[in-house]
Amino acid sequence: MKLIFLGVGEAFDNNLPNNSLLILSDTKLLLDCGYSIPQQLWKYNEDPEFLDAIYLSHPHADHYFGLPALFVRMWEDNRKKPLTIICQKDMQKLIEQALEIGYKGFKEKFEFSINFIEVEAGQQLMIKEFVLNFAPTTHSADNLAIKICNGENCLCYSGDGMFNQNTVVLYKNSDLLVHEAYLYDEQKIGHASIQDLINMAINNNIKTLALTHINRNLRKQISEIKDKISQLDAKDLNIIIPEPLEVFKIN
Repeated sequence: MKLIFLGVGEAFDNNLPNNSLLILSDTKLLLDCGYSIPQQLWKYNEDPEFLDAIYLSHPHADHYFGLPALFVRMWEDNRKKPLTIICQKDMQKLIEQALEIGYKGFKEKFEFSINFIEVEAGQQLMIKEFVLNFAPTTHSADNLAIKICNGENCLCYSGDGMFNQNTVVLYKNSDLLVHEAYLYDEQKIGHASIQDLINMAINNNIKTLALTHINRNLRKQISEIKDKISQLDAKDLNIIIPEPLEVFKIN
């Protein structure tokens, strides 16, 4: 399994695009699509038929407000293939409202269908070669972390929010955990900390931990943060702080 970190920034970072992953297998799956993500996707691949499905972790703007631009460019570029949107209950209405506000009347022009699949915590869903599972994090909006397995490897993506007992069970033994890490050693406004994440990952046999969504002011101290992490006894845990459009392969 191969993935692209399209964006790694928090909601209001003026230097980094929103937190988002592109999963590349036989199925092309986008995880979250905030307002700065369409441009990142188009930098990587401009084919309107490229994406098969999109997963949305929760209804905050930096995780789904990029959809109107993405949809309308797909239409402009003559997409015909159906697109699957996987999201929590009631998000379909919000997405359709955002599209209508941004591009009134354009949905009726689309020559591709948008098929919504609503999911909830504890559910398992199969999308072609992927088996998907979901668990809630602790956040200011209802957020579902996702686990994606293809029979050989498993990766997890938090969306936003502090992990809890449910998400730890989801994350356990994963090959890669991509988790928002807002601050270094404190939890704040429904976000996780780097220090807590590292301890949790060590205790749950996670092979690689990718730290994203780091507070924009903390990112200014990224060299010091990396030095602190390098001095920790992380045992066999591989810790990375990816940059936009960085590629990662799970072997």
